[in-house]
Amino acid sequence: MGQALDEARAALETDDVPVGAVVVDGSGAIIGVGRNERELRQDPTAHAEVVAIRQAAWKLDDWHLTDATLVVTLEPCIMCAGAILAARIPRVVFGAWDDKAGAAGSVYDVLRDRRLNHSVEVVAGIEADACGELLTTFFRDGRWGGARGAR
Repeated sequence: MGQALDEARAALETDDVPVGAVVVDGSGAIIGVGRNERELRQDPTAHAEVVAIRQAAWKLDDWHLTDATLVVTLEPCIMCAGAILAARIPRVVFGAWDDKAGAAGSVYDVLRDRRLNHSVEVVAGIEADACGELLTTFFRDGRWGGARGAR
């Protein structure tokens, strides 16, 4: 989670919402890193999780991330949950809950929906205070055009 928090802090440099993610393989080696880059790239899909998943797939030259764990500072949204399921990632560890758009247990529980073709183990609340404080400070201080929405 420490590396994911570092990525989240780096997102502040581009006025992106401070969310960071890492993908680790079965041995614990980092194979993908990402931070929110929507503002930087003007890309609505450039969430931290998607950036990290893309990097991991490129590194492995395989989109099947069946031995990986995604660690992210904020509960994944529906789009990111879809990417996690598509990549067949078996485990997600996240910090802060997202009571507005979360898809891993708060608003929706897409990752553990047994009707889908893949189910994910979810570990929530790791370093939740540190992850949440970064987001709270960002939005409280008005560092981002909140009129455009969250995340």
